[in-house]
Amino acid sequence: MTSGILTKTYPGTTGRSRGCASVNRVALIGNYVPRQCGIATFTADLAEAISRAFPETDCFAVPITDTEEGYQYPERVRFEVQQNDLASYRFAADFLNISAPDVVCLQHEYGIYGGPAGSHILTLVKELRVPLVTVLHTMLREPNADQRRVLEELAGLSDRLIVMSKMGADILSDVYSVPDEKIDCIPHGIPDVPFIDPNFYKDKFGVEGKTVILTFGLLSPNKGIENVIRALPEITNRYPDVVFIVLGATHPNVIKQDGEAYRISLERLTADLGVEQHVVFYDRFVAFDELLEFIGAADIYTTTYLNKEQITSGALAYAFGMGKAVISTPYWHAEELLSDERGVLVPFADPGAIAAAVTDLLHNDAKRHRLRKRAYELGREMTWPVVAGQYMDCFTKVREDRLEHPKQCRNASPLNVRPRDLVKIDLQHLERLTDDTGLLQHATFIVPNYTDGYTTDDNARGLLVTTLLEDSGQTTDRAQKLSIRYLAFLLHAFNPSSGRFRNFMGYDRGWLEEVGSDDSHGRALWALGTVIGRTEVEPYRGMAVRLFDNALSAVEKTTSCRAWAFALLGLQEYLSHFSGDRRAQRTRDVLANRLMQELKIAAGPGWPWFEDILSYANAVLPHALLISGKAMNNKEMISGALDALEWLADVQCLASGVFSPIGSNGFYPRGGHRARFDQQPIEAQAMVSACLDAYRATNDPEWRAKARWAFDWFFGANDLSEPLYDPVSGSCRDGLHADRPNENRGAEATLALLQSLAEMHAMETLIEVGDLQRDTEGDSVPQTAS
Repeated sequence: MTSGILTKTYPGTTGRSRGCASVNRVALIGNYVPRQCGIATFTADLAEAISRAFPETDCFAVPITDTEEGYQYPERVRFEVQQNDLASYRFAADFLNISAPDVVCLQHEYGIYGGPAGSHILTLVKELRVPLVTVLHTMLREPNADQRRVLEELAGLSDRLIVMSKMGADILSDVYSVPDEKIDCIPHGIPDVPFIDPNFYKDKFGVEGKTVILTFGLLSPNKGIENVIRALPEITNRYPDVVFIVLGATHPNVIKQDGEAYRISLERLTADLGVEQHVVFYDRFVAFDELLEFIGAADIYTTTYLNKEQITSGALAYAFGMGKAVISTPYWHAEELLSDERGVLVPFADPGAIAAAVTDLLHNDAKRHRLRKRAYELGREMTWPVVAGQYMDCFTKVREDRLEHPKQCRNASPLNVRPRDLVKIDLQHLERLTDDTGLLQHATFIVPNYTDGYTTDDNARGLLVTTLLEDSGQTTDRAQKLSIRYLAFLLHAFNPSSGRFRNFMGYDRGWLEEVGSDDSHGRALWALGTVIGRTEVEPYRGMAVRLFDNALSAVEKTTSCRAWAFALLGLQEYLSHFSGDRRAQRTRDVLANRLMQELKIAAGPGWPWFEDILSYANAVLPHALLISGKAMNNKEMISGALDALEWLADVQCLASGVFSPIGSNGFYPRGGHRARFDQQPIEAQAMVSACLDAYRATNDPEWRAKARWAFDWFFGANDLSEPLYDPVSGSCRDGLHADRPNENRGAEATLALLQSLAEMHAMETLIEVGDLQRDTEGDSVPQTAS
C-alpha cells in the first residue's frame, strides 16, 4: 500500500486479501474522545472505521483517563484505566483476558501512560494472554534510557508493530533492532471527502472573497505558529485579502503548565506587527464535521513544527488528504508525505521562507492546483475505509500466526493471588487538615483540632510529601495546590534575624517562639531541598532556593543528630539539581562527617548505633549517612550505615516476623528495657525510606523486602494485627497503644503513611521499567526476634 510514500516494502503493507471473519472482537487501548488530544481522535476514528467496514466485528475501547473527574465516554468504551494508578493497569489486563478479544490494538505515545516514559503500560501488556498489535505514534532516534527501555520491551511483547511512515519503520529497524518482518506501515487515516473549491465553505466563517491560510490542532509552542504570523506583513503587502486562521484550543497539558501564555504571545505578536485584521483565532476544539468545513475553506495549509522529530501529524494527514496546498517545515512526516512535488517545504523557524512560499503559490495558480491534485490523489490511499482494511489485514495475520504458532504466555495471576497492590494515593484527609494558613498538626478522630495550631515540622513534612507526589505524577494538581500553602508557611516561619525557622504557631497565627527546634530546622531544609530537586514548577523552585540558601548556614550550629540527618537528605535532593554548588557540598561533607563521628564514638559491641538510645525517627540516621556516603564515595560511611540499618531492623523484628518499632513510652536506652509501645507511624516511614535507598545503593532485594515489611505495618502486619490506615477517610491513625490503635489522625501520622506510599509507588514504577532487579513476592523478611 501507499507505494507513492514508501520506497521500502514492509510485510503487511501490500493490502493482502485475507478472510477477516476470524477477527470477531478487537480491543483498542489509547486515549478516547471526548478527551481533547490527537490520539483520542485517532483511536475513535479507527474504531468507527473498523466498525463501518467490518460490521460483524465487535470493536471496543479501553481508554486512559488523566483526570479524577473522568470523561463522559461513549458506549464503545467498556473499561477505563487511570493514568497514574499502576493497579488500574493490572485490572485492565484482567478485564481484557476475561473479555478475550481476538486482538488488542495499543496506541503508543510516551506521555499518555503513567510512570517514567509511560512505563505503566508494560504492566498491562505483560499480563495479556491475547495477541497484541502496537501502533507507534512517536519514534525517537535519540531516546533517553527510560524511553529506550520502554519501547524495546513493548516491541518485544507485541506480535506486530504499526508505523505510519517509512521513516518510522527505518527508525524501528535501525535504532531499536526490530526485524523488518515484524513491522507494518499503514498511513494515518483520513476522512473520504470530495475534492472541492475552497470558496464553497468560506461564507460560513465570514471569509468569503478572502484567501485563507489555515493551521489547526491543539496549540502548543512547538507548533511554531509565530513564524507564520511574522511572515504575514510581507504576504499581506502583496496580497491584502489574505486571512490566517488559527484553529484550535490550547493543549490541556500546556494549560496546566503555562496557562494561555502561548496564545497571548501570538495575539500580542499580531498587534505588534499590525496584522490583527489578517489573523483570526478560533479558541475551541471543533467537532469533526465543522473541522472538515474549516479545512475545506482553506486555500493553503501551513504546518510549521519547530522539531524535526515529528513522525506523525494527524492534522497534516487530514489537510493533505483533502487536497490542500501544504507549506510545511521539514519534520519527518512532512518530508515523506510532501516529497515528489506534493507540497512545499521551508526551513525551520524561517518567516522569510514562509512568506516566499505563500506568495509563490498565490502568484502561481497552476502550481498550487497541481500540488492540490497530487496530494488528493495519494490521499485516496489514506482514507479510513482503506486504512481500516489494512488494519484488519494486520490483525488477521496476527491472529493466524498465533493459531499456527502458539505463544507461551506469562502466567497472569488472578488478583487475589498477586503480590499485594499498593493502595491509591488519597489526599482527602491531608486536604481536611489544611486551611488558608497551612497544615494543622492534630486531629480528634478525623476532625481538625484548632487548639494546637500549626508547626513548621508538619508543614515541612507536607511540602516534602506533595512534592514527591508531583514528581511521581500522582494527584499532581491537588498536590501542587497543597504544596504552595506549605511553602508559604515555611517562608513565613523563617526568621531572618536568627537565620532559623520558628516551629510552633497558634491558631490565631501568632508565633509561640522566635527560634524553633533543631529538628524542625533540619526538616524544613529537607523539604526545601526536595522541592528544588524535583518540582517542575519553576516559581516553586525559585522560592525554595532562596529560602534554602538563607537557612543553610544555621544548620551547622545545631547539635541534634537528627537535624543533621534531615538536612543531609535535603542537601542530597538539592545537589541532584545543583550538583556544582560548592557551599552545599561543603555543608554536606561537614554534617556527614559529624554523623560518622557520632557513630564511631557511640557504637560498641552489640550496639552499632549513633547514640546511647534508640528514640524516634531512628532509621533517618543510617539513611542520611548512606546516601551521603554514596555521594561522597566514602566506603566507610556506606558500610557503617548499612550495618546500623540492618541492626535496627533486627531490633525491631518480633519473633513472629512483624515490624515492631521502638515505642515512645521510654524508647530503648542502651542496656535498658526496650519500650514496645506506643508505636509511631514515623518509625515505619523512616524505615521504609531508608530500606528503599539501601536497595538502590546495593541492588540487594533483601532491602526491598524489608521496606515492604515495614510498610505493611500500616496495614495490619503489626503487634495488634490492626490496620492504621483508614481507606474511607484517607487518614492514618496516630499510633498503636498496647491494647488498641490511637483513633486520632493528625498530620504526622497521615504524612508518614503518604510518604511511605509515594515512595513504594515510585519503587514499583522503577522496577516496572527495569531500572532495578526484580525479586519475587517470596523475598525473605527479617526473622530475628528482638
